[in-house]
This record gives sequence, structure tokens and C-alpha cells, in this order.
Amino acid sequence: MGVTRRHVLALPGLLCDDLVWETQAAALGEIADVTIADLSSFDDLADMAAAALATVDGRVDVFGHSMGGRVAFEIWRQAPERVASLVVLDTGVHPAGPDEPTVRQRMLDISANAGMEALADAWLPQMVHPDRCADPAFMQPLRDMVVRATPEQHARQIRALLHRPDAAPLLDTITVPTLIVVGRHDEWSPVEQHERIAGSISGARLAVIEDAGHMATLERPEVVSVLLGDWLTNLPDC
Repeated sequence: MGVTRRHVLALPGLLCDDLVWETQAAALGEIADVTIADLSSFDDLADMAAAALATVDGRVDVFGHSMGGRVAFEIWRQAPERVASLVVLDTGVHPAGPDEPTVRQRMLDISANAGMEALADAWLPQMVHPDRCADPAFMQPLRDMVVRATPEQHARQIRALLHRPDAAPLLDTITVPTLIVVGRHDEWSPVEQHERIAGSISGARLAVIEDAGHMATLERPEVVSVLLGDWLTNLPDC
């Protein structure tokens, strides 16, 4: 009997595009069809979730990175019957706190007034392991990704994040296999945050990626690809 082929819906994070999932999509190609959603046109997480789901049929394994992890939880809220399993990486479930609008506005001012290259310079060093910031070969593709976005996309996605719902009440309703992944050095969405998420979902597994910050799929692409391949291979049939 052959292995059941999986269907993966991969959700990028803030200012991210296919780049953050390209290595994993290629590595999983023998066991899964991977659809990478485009979330760039929306300013609401619920709309992102509905639009992403509309690009695929049937039940899917939902992978979400950062903002995409929040969209993954929103997909569970909207259509749990469509979700075969959940994998979220470097993400959170809490609503925006009192200081977050100010922090986000600083970045919005940079993109609006100085452009996306300046935003890349200000934002990306916070998103990766400190040792990688001085590696131009690693940083240039990330810079190019941010520059491919626009100030308008940035503003839309920040609106979505600032108005995000509290997803914590969803966690104990999740009944599908769930994997929570975080870079050991993710300062934006720290390990402790993911430990709490995993502890709130029955049977959830937590995986910490060493030598990685917030961009774990890009910082340790082979490690994440093997982890996700093993995860999919060991899931029950849809």
C-alpha cells in the first residue's frame, strides 16, 4: 500500500512571500502537494484565512509561520472540518497589548517615509539569530523579499495584526494533531510563549529549532524540512 499523499496549505508571515516556504515545499514534494498562500492583499486575519482556504480543496495540513500561524488558528476557528493537522512556527495567540501600536507605528513610519529598503534595515535584524545579521549571503534574499512588498501591504498587514482576535480560547478546542515550532533565539515570539501554546492544546508537540531566530524556515531550512517531513509521514490518513 502506498503512502497517502498529503495536501499542505502554507501561510507566510508579515511581509513574507513564497521565499519562507520554498525549501520546505521542495523537500516535501515527494509526499505532499504544497500550496503557498498569498496574504498580501488583506487587512484582516479572518479574510486572510477565508481566502487561503478558497485556494485548496478538501482537508489540508495547515502550516503557518508568524502572522501565518495566527491565520492558521483563524482557519481552525472558521472551518475545523477542513483541517487535518496544524503546524505553527514562531507565532502567538495573544491580542495586541497596549504598547504594540507604538512599536508597530515606528516601523510603519519607516516604510511610509523612507521606503522598504530602510524598513528591511530596521526590521530584519530583530527577526534572525544575531550571528546572521552580518552575513550578506543570508540576509540579501530576506532584504529582497521585504523590498518586494510595498508600504501599502505593510500597512494592511499591520492593521490585521493590531486588530487580531485573542486566539487563546481556541487552543483547547483543537482536536487535530498539532506541532508547535520555535527558533531557540526568537526574541519576538519567544520559546516560553510556544511552551504555553503547546501546553494548552491536547497532545500538541513542541519542537525548538537550535541556532535560529524568528525566521526558522530560512535560518535552518534543512532542519525544519526534515521535521515537517517526519511530521507528515507519521500523521494518520486524512
